[in-house]
Amino acid sequence: MSTKHPIGVFDSGYGGLTVLKEIVKALPGYDYIYLGDNARAPYGTRSFETVYEYTLACVKQLFEMGCPLVILACNTASAKALRNIQQKDLPHLAPEKRVLGVIRPTTEVVGKYSKTGHVGVLGTSGTVSSNSYPIEIKKFYPEITVHQEACPMWVPLVENHEFESDGADFFIKNNLNNLLAKNAEIDTIILGCTHYPLLVDKIKKHLPSHITILSQGEIVAGSLSDYLKRHSEIEQTLSKGKSLEFYTTDSPENFDKSASLFFGKEVKSTHLGW
Repeated sequence: MSTKHPIGVFDSGYGGLTVLKEIVKALPGYDYIYLGDNARAPYGTRSFETVYEYTLACVKQLFEMGCPLVILACNTASAKALRNIQQKDLPHLAPEKRVLGVIRPTTEVVGKYSKTGHVGVLGTSGTVSSNSYPIEIKKFYPEITVHQEACPMWVPLVENHEFESDGADFFIKNNLNNLLAKNAEIDTIILGCTHYPLLVDKIKKHLPSHITILSQGEIVAGSLSDYLKRHSEIEQTLSKGKSLEFYTTDSPENFDKSASLFFGKEVKSTHLGW
């Protein structure tokens, strides 16, 4: 058993690296392990039961690797698996450990940005069908109306390195038009998938300039920083060696080529077999 006790960051593939990038920038002193379940990605179109099963297996793996705290840097996993893991599994699996998601931090602050009370959410089919964003936003801002649009082509565009192509413009413009047609007063849009920051330039190109776009990386990093200040019993269990380890359930060579796009610097990963 390693003497390190890193913060674990999990995603079904690459997108969570956009969150990890901001977390490391905000909290550089800690050790981190990133796990991408690329062999079973994408999660966005899978059933609740399958996403829960896969996510729980990866959380258990990160626990075994010494992580006292795991961040589900995946909207689909946060939407479809987080609550069950927190309420049903942690109490008997590892009551002293914690698993956090990316949806709640974003919904806690969205009301600070919207003036009209109409917020748009762009996400995978799985995230949108779970209604996690409308449910969570209502808890904090019952006066806000949430309008959602599923964007099933956006993750494949990013993962196939087509996010700067003319084809990407077609799909992005179509989805944005669909969303804005639901209500002309939408003034804030949440990018409800960690892949979408790579599309932000094209998203801005097809949106009116007055609409605020919220990416999750910085929001989640700020929320985690605040969480660790409020929960010293967790913070004190974390090791602080400034190390970064990357694992993938698929080919490390393929992972490393794409991961650098999301993380912003070279990544060297290790294959994790089941």
